[in-house]
Parts: sequence; C-alpha cells; structure tokens
Amino acid sequence: MAEQKNSLRLEYLRRVLVTAAILAIASGIGYLFRYVGFHETNIVVVYLLAVLMTAWLTRGYFFGFLASILATFLFNYFFAEPLFSLSVNNPNHVVTFVIMTATALITSTLTSHAQRATTDAREKEAQAKAIFDLNNLLTAARDIHDIAGIAAGAISESLACNAACLCFNENNMPESTFVQQVAGVGLQWRQTGDIDEINNHIDGNGADWYYGTEFYDWPIYGQESILGVIRIPNESSKDMTSAQKRLLNAMVESTAFAMDRLRSMAQHLRARAETARERYHANLLRSISHDLRTPLSGMLGTTEMLLDMTEKDDPRYGLLNGVQKDADWLYSLVENILNLTRLQDGKLTVDKQLEAAEEVISVAISHVVARAPEHKITVQMPDELLLVPMDARLIEQVLINLIENAIKHTEPDAGISVIVAPSEDGESVVFTVADRGTGIRNKDLPNIFKTFYTSDVKHVDSQQGIGLGLPICETIVKAHGGDIQAVNRTDGPGVEFSFTLPLEAEAEEAADETAR
Repeated sequence: MAEQKNSLRLEYLRRVLVTAAILAIASGIGYLFRYVGFHETNIVVVYLLAVLMTAWLTRGYFFGFLASILATFLFNYFFAEPLFSLSVNNPNHVVTFVIMTATALITSTLTSHAQRATTDAREKEAQAKAIFDLNNLLTAARDIHDIAGIAAGAISESLACNAACLCFNENNMPESTFVQQVAGVGLQWRQTGDIDEINNHIDGNGADWYYGTEFYDWPIYGQESILGVIRIPNESSKDMTSAQKRLLNAMVESTAFAMDRLRSMAQHLRARAETARERYHANLLRSISHDLRTPLSGMLGTTEMLLDMTEKDDPRYGLLNGVQKDADWLYSLVENILNLTRLQDGKLTVDKQLEAAEEVISVAISHVVARAPEHKITVQMPDELLLVPMDARLIEQVLINLIENAIKHTEPDAGISVIVAPSEDGESVVFTVADRGTGIRNKDLPNIFKTFYTSDVKHVDSQQGIGLGLPICETIVKAHGGDIQAVNRTDGPGVEFSFTLPLEAEAEEAADETAR
C-alpha cells in the first residue's frame, strides 16, 4: 500500500512538472516570436499547442484543463498590454482570451478523450489476447488439476502476481492442496490450510471475492456447484485496478467453463461405463437364469413325483421334501432375476386392467401357502368389491415377494397380515403386508429397495435372498404409478410393507410414460 501511494505521488509530481515545463517552453517561444516581430496570434497558437501536448503527455482531463487556464493567464501577463499585469486595456484582448480559453478547453478535452479511448482499446486488446491465450491452453487440459495449473500461470502472467488455484471436489469441499505460480520457480503445490474456513466463507458470502489471511479468493462457479477458487495474494489484490479486476473476472469465467466442461465429460463417461456394466450384469444374469430354469423345472417335477410315490413315514420323504423346497426357492429366485432384467430392459410391459383386489390377493396367498403351509396368513379387506387398474400378474408377483419376505423373517406361530383399503384421499388403494418378525434395523431401511442389498444380520434360515425381491416390487409398483415403503411397526415387533396403486387413469398413463 505504501509503495502504491509513493507511486501515485511520483506520477502526480511528474505531471505537474510536465505541465510547467511545456508552458514555460511555450512562453519562451512566445518571447522569441515577439522579438522576431510575429503577430500575437502566432503566440496564441503556440499556447494552444502547449495545451494539446499537456493533455497528451499527462493523460488526464485535469491537467489539460489546468493548462488551458494557465495558458490564458500567461498570455495575458507576458504578451498583452499592459505587460506583466493581469489587467486588460484592449477590449479586443478580452475576446481573444475568451476564444483562447474555450479553444484550449475543447482541444484538451478532445485530446484527453481520444487518449482515454486509445488506452481503453489497448486494455481491451490486452484482455482479449490474455483470455484467448488462456482458452487455447485450457483446451489441452487433461483433468481439472491441469486446468488449475494453467489458470494460475496465465493469471499470474497477466496480473504480475503469484496467483494460485484451489479446486473443489464433487462434494463441494476444498481439496487438501492447491497449486500456486511462484516467480522464478514455477508451479508449486501447497497445503490448503483451514478447509472449513474457506468453505464457510464461500457458502455464506455470495460475493465475487472474499478476504482471507493470505489471499483474496475469487470463486469459480459452475452450472450446478462451485468448482474452485482463484487465489490472489493480498498485497497484489489491494493494488488491482478496475481494468485488472475485469480481466480477472473474465479469466475466472473461462476457467469455470473449462472445469465445468471437463467435469461434465467425466460424469458422462462414468454414466456410460455404469450403463455398460449394468447391461453386462443383466445379460449375465439373464443367461444364467435361463440355463438354470430348465433343470430346476425338471427337479421340481421329479421330486414331486417321488414324493407322491413315497410314504410320509419313510426317512427318504423328509430328504425329498427338503430337495423340493430348495429347488422351489431356487426356481423363484431365477424368476425374480428374469423379471428384474426384463423390467430394467423395458421388455416387461404393464398391461393394466380393472381387477378385483380380492382375487389378486387370493391367488398370491394360495401360491405362497403351498410352499409354507405352517404359516398363518390373515386378510383384511373392505366389504364392497374393490376394482383397481393393474397388471394382475405383476401385482401378484409383488404380493408373493412381500409375503415370502415376511415368512422368511417370521416364526410360524407369529402371524402375517395382508390388508387392503382405499387411501384417505380416495385416489388410490393401499396394500399392506405386516409381519411380527424381528424388524429392520434403522441403517438398513434406506437401502432395502436397492438391487442386491442384503442385511448382514444372520438368520437361522439358510435360504436367504440376494436382494432382488424388494427392488422388483419397487420397480413394478412405480411402473403402475404408485409408491412403496417399509416401516417398523409401532405396536410391537415386525415390519409393515405398504404400496399404493392409483385409481385415476391420468396418473396411470403418466406412470406408464415414466416407466417407458
């Protein structure tokens, strides 16, 4: 700051001396013209020329204006009768002084304006060149850290300072290190310091920059989040002119655009890779499932035939019954995998028809009871006939999956309930499957509808799922325009799975469009 003040004082003194010197030279030339015998009009022209030169060399309106006033007084004092006096005896001189002063003011103003326009044009040209060079360098950047180094170097060169760039990660938090351009050394990586302080300033400031202990930080905002900050040392920031601030803002915007473009490309590539992996997994699951379904069907048919041929008191009957249950579980698992891959590929279409909810539930329960006759399942429904637009085959699968999940976690004597009732607003029907099992841990609740997610809690039953039944239920329900959720029961142990099916045709059509 002291250096800046000293520089301003020296510049001001220089302009004063230039103005005084030019007017002194003009007065000397005037004396020479008078000695030679030239008309006083020529002396006026010399003073006008002096005013123009002052406006040109001092680069400002003030000294040009001052020179025009002083030139008039000097001419009056040295060359107008009576000499060496500011009084005017000749009325013609008054007109001359007025015209001279007006001409000098106009010419100095025009000269200063032209000079300022030239200076602005040069500044804009320099800014355009700096931004053009920066953009050319940014196009070759391979990652966001390359962009940070390029931006720090380009800004340091343009502003004659040791600029730095701190990148933010995809969680909108500052990274632990940042890159700085150091004069005579090059790019250096430094520790960020107090990350929380920087993040709090950025979140709560909302300004173009904020002041830190070592740097003025200029945020780099992307389309959706903050990407980083350009860091200008405090001593350089305080000396920045308005033109330099405009240049810095333009370079920050160019840096933001490059970072945003690179991050969007990276996200796009990750999405493509994720899609390719999901497609590969789906194809693999589909192939394995098709290969397993045929032998499993044969095993089920054979074990059923052997069970019919074997007495229940025969020791082999229990073994065959166990084989049949395992084969039936595997077959159900294979069907779930195939249904999931069809839903993900959009090949399993939803054919909605008005169906009686009672019949759909009856079919689902009869299917489950055949596999687990020892469990008691109760049904609660309204007395009136309840017709719901649905794909009966798919909703039966949802109910089967939910009831089988309840059976898996509930003791045979605990009881399972299936409840159907209209919603409070009358726009949908709510299906609920409630059990009296151990419940779901709070940390597992947000994840139970994710594909292949299974709890790490160990159960006595060895036939645990692989995390497909509930994701299939969610996909089918959402394809119908409904919603599904799970909560732990408040009236004792157990879980309630509830899903809704809309009654409005418009809601169904919107859900179909979303599913497609």
